[in-house]
Amino acid sequence: MRNFKIHSFHFISFVVFILFAVQFFSCSVKGKNAGTSDIIIENAEMRLVLSNNGSAKSLVHNATGQECLMKGINTPVFAITQNRPYDNEVQLAYPAKLKTFAADSVYRVGNDLIVNFELTDYEATIGLTITDNYIGFTLKKLEYKMADYGVKRKTRIDEFTLLQLPVKDRTHFGEWLNVVWDDEVAVNVLATDPYARIDAIKQNGYKLLYAGADAEVKIEGVGAALITTEQSKLLDRIDRMERDFELPPGVQSRRSKEYRNSYYELRNVTTENIDEHIKFAKSGGFRQMVIYYPDFAESMGHFPWKPEYPNGMKDLQEITGKIEKAGMIPGFHIHYCKAQINDAYVTPVPDSRLNLRQVFTLAKDLDKGQTTIEVEENPSGITLDKNRRILKAGKELIAYKNYTTTYPYQFNGCERGALNTSITEMEAGGLIGLLDIDTWPIFVRFNQKTSIQKEVADRLSGIIKEAGFRFIYFDGAEDVPPPYWYNVSKAQLTVYNALETKPIFSEGALKSHFSWHIITRGNAFDTFPPEFIKEATRKHPLAEIELVSNDFTSIDFGWIGYVAPDENTIGIQPDMLEYVTSRAAGWNSIISLLGNLDQFNNHPRTADNLEVIRRWEEVRATGFLTAKQKESLKNPDQEHTMLINEKGDFELVPYKQITNISGGNPDVRAFIFSRNNKPWVVYWHIFGEGNMELDVKPKNIQLFEKIGKEIPVKESQKGAVIPVENRRYIQFNLNKKEVIELFSRARIL
Repeated sequence: MRNFKIHSFHFISFVVFILFAVQFFSCSVKGKNAGTSDIIIENAEMRLVLSNNGSAKSLVHNATGQECLMKGINTPVFAITQNRPYDNEVQLAYPAKLKTFAADSVYRVGNDLIVNFELTDYEATIGLTITDNYIGFTLKKLEYKMADYGVKRKTRIDEFTLLQLPVKDRTHFGEWLNVVWDDEVAVNVLATDPYARIDAIKQNGYKLLYAGADAEVKIEGVGAALITTEQSKLLDRIDRMERDFELPPGVQSRRSKEYRNSYYELRNVTTENIDEHIKFAKSGGFRQMVIYYPDFAESMGHFPWKPEYPNGMKDLQEITGKIEKAGMIPGFHIHYCKAQINDAYVTPVPDSRLNLRQVFTLAKDLDKGQTTIEVEENPSGITLDKNRRILKAGKELIAYKNYTTTYPYQFNGCERGALNTSITEMEAGGLIGLLDIDTWPIFVRFNQKTSIQKEVADRLSGIIKEAGFRFIYFDGAEDVPPPYWYNVSKAQLTVYNALETKPIFSEGALKSHFSWHIITRGNAFDTFPPEFIKEATRKHPLAEIELVSNDFTSIDFGWIGYVAPDENTIGIQPDMLEYVTSRAAGWNSIISLLGNLDQFNNHPRTADNLEVIRRWEEVRATGFLTAKQKESLKNPDQEHTMLINEKGDFELVPYKQITNISGGNPDVRAFIFSRNNKPWVVYWHIFGEGNMELDVKPKNIQLFEKIGKEIPVKESQKGAVIPVENRRYIQFNLNKKEVIELFSRARIL
């Protein structure tokens, strides 16, 4: 009887083994031997060839016959990744670290690809959407195929590689859009929904273009598209894809005529001073004005009205109405993914949907009088920045001074009921968290997994609709919790989707791949001091546009702070504005100017400064510049000025600063250029007025208020006396070297 039991046990084990082997073999046959030929996926423009073991063999652009993939790489097109091997047999063989399982068999059934993977029992069904414009890949389902014998459990998948291709390097690579291109061909792997993680890994001679799904966000239903087309047709193909998948119209926005508009950003605007702001904006040729929410709202989050807006929305509508009546587009500069610390989301009752950076378990009861809080977890490494040391315990906020990093772990010097919250009690085992305060530090970030972002988006939508805003600046985009590749654009998309009236185009701060459809122009750089604005433009906006232009987009060359001269600064000067606006025009980009009325009114050269901007705005709007001229304007070291000649036409000339006027007098700025084979000088006084004496006979110079409008030159015993105040022009019957010498010996009277 005993022997029978032993034999029965072995027999049952043998049967289970046979069944397991049959199942494994059947899966292997289905996956590995279902087809032995290559899989060809093609549309009118490209031909993608996959081997039946799941590697990428070829991607040909049909019109040119060019092979777009790096040969011999044998990259698996599809894969699954586990943060550690979860399968029992696999985890016995491999250590606890990231493990990727490549596809080892692929076959096609209609417009589905059936994919199996090495060492795992998962089978993926990837749906193909084949159009003349793109080929779409969507993970329809990911199934665990192992038969249930009660000895194995379904394992977790942390990441799915939906598409990866070793695309050969070309002249350009757009990291934001994820596109490799030159003058002939563009290869683009991009998301068809906000859930796909898009990336590119730089390799020797190629980029591994990647689209995948992350379990932290979403796995099934995630999609990406492959476009291989002529470079000149890429935006057409993306435009079609955006329409098919109902994405924000990034291409349409970039093609709008309004996309070329620079803007005047209002500061401290009210119904009483909007007319004066409009006067300055129109003098600068601006076609757009932007309102910053702190001008009318006490806080970000609930946007309560400031006292300066006693009639609330009616006052704001009066301002936007006047902007529109003046022929300009009203825009809105917002923060949207965080609440100000004085907002009702934070005080007196902190919202449960505010983000917590780290959570701690109370080791002891928290009583109302305690100023030391003991926790189970080591707080080592959390912030000690001033005004960021805030814990959230239920409905109470607690400010701490320091903490211990050896057991027992404690927060010390605690201020209970911080930010006007109510002191609470909590039992041991309760959870408290580190409030996610940004680095300003005046905002608290939202938990993007909760409904708070949608709630604020709906509130913003109401403001935008009622006020009539048609442009949005998405500021503070960096203030989201990880994963950043998803939450940056997720927060932006939540706001965008809530808007009943969509903006013509948008700008923003940080962007992720999917933001390309929403943030249709690169971010504005913050203000730079006048003394460093040219250097800073070379270092920052010009460096950025070199990269971002590869993504078929432009940037904002900066929030230019309008600064009047005083004892601490020479103030913003015409040549500075000429430099920034001309570099922007060379790259099909724009500028933005911060409109402070006191600075406009206190600057003696405001009329000249705004005239510089007005000319470049007209140049941008009319498409005056040739391709050759734009190329010349990309040179960071050669400055240019835009003249209006005798016929009233624009005339672009390079010029150079004369740096040693009157032995180094900083009050006068002058630039020399050639025109009609003669040297010319444009000059002005930076803050006042006076006269300048030059050692030259009046007959050898002509002085112009503006080109074509000559004014007389006074003769002196030593030469000629010219007025120095607003911008004026001088034509010389001398050579350039002589002119520069004249200015070095000039006398400021």
